[in-house]
Amino acid sequence: MNEALDFKDIHGNKIDPIDHTRKILAENPFVSIHIGTDSQSIAKQTRYITVIAYRFGNRGVHYILKKSGVPQIKDLWTRLWKETEMSIDVAESIKKRLDIKAEIDMDYNEDENFKSNKLVNATRGWANSLGYKVNIKPHGQIATRAADYHCK
Repeated sequence: MNEALDFKDIHGNKIDPIDHTRKILAENPFVSIHIGTDSQSIAKQTRYITVIAYRFGNRGVHYILKKSGVPQIKDLWTRLWKETEMSIDVAESIKKRLDIKAEIDMDYNEDENFKSNKLVNATRGWANSLGYKVNIKPHGQIATRAADYHCK
């Protein structure tokens, strides 16, 4: 399995995200798929959590996740840019293998009072140029909310 697609369920069981997504779509063709990454620097490491979330309309959300870590990234721009890279990498893998486009949730804020706002135009522009719908705070954060929960 591709390392970028090394996902697990919330119980720690390995899940192939391509097969898992294919199965969910076969059973629920109208599910919306959201991909998002969050990060947190703890001690000497920056931890990244990437989530693929499957939203079943008003009937709830199911998700799988990938945890990874790198030596601590102190520069905020670099750390947050990597979140977008990781989400787009997963979205592109799914798009190529299943011919579907997920929505990308970004843990950045449209409010200019937040430091993450400086990345909104560049990251959203990149994802939009690849054909993805992007959700940014305060709108529709599904995958990044789950990623945030597992980052702490």
